[in-house]
Amino acid sequence: MYALSWCLKNIISQCCKDTLFLLYVRSAQAFHSSLDGTGYLFSSDVLATVDKYSNDVANCIIEKAKRMCREKGDDEVKVEVIIESGDPRDVICRVAENINADVLVMGSHGYGLIQRAFLGSVSNHCAQNVKCPVLIVKKPKSSSSATGTK
Repeated sequence: MYALSWCLKNIISQCCKDTLFLLYVRSAQAFHSSLDGTGYLFSSDVLATVDKYSNDVANCIIEKAKRMCREKGDDEVKVEVIIESGDPRDVICRVAENINADVLVMGSHGYGLIQRAFLGSVSNHCAQNVKCPVLIVKKPKSSSSATGTK
């Protein structure tokens, strides 16, 4: 949300008819409905509940993002929503290419060296693999930095 807020304040132009794509990537389900040696055995009810929860989370986050865009009050900016499932690294790169993005703006978790080594960095992967410029917006370390006070 911080990256979106920063983008709305600093990138989106009020004089142009920009299209802002809000992309939310749900992690691929690690559950399997049948025991196949790679996963666990879960009933279809459990899988449906997990899937519904994932959809609810995605919809809640997208609604919050759309509300943030509306509050900016710029009617010239068109907002489109894309919700997909899969590995965020692959999905973000594929969608950026498919929509022919002018710039990819994304947030950063701010992981340290050890966490990045184990988890990988989505933003680093995207910066290396998409064709458009990538802007990584880091959240300030303290809340006072976000407001511009010290």
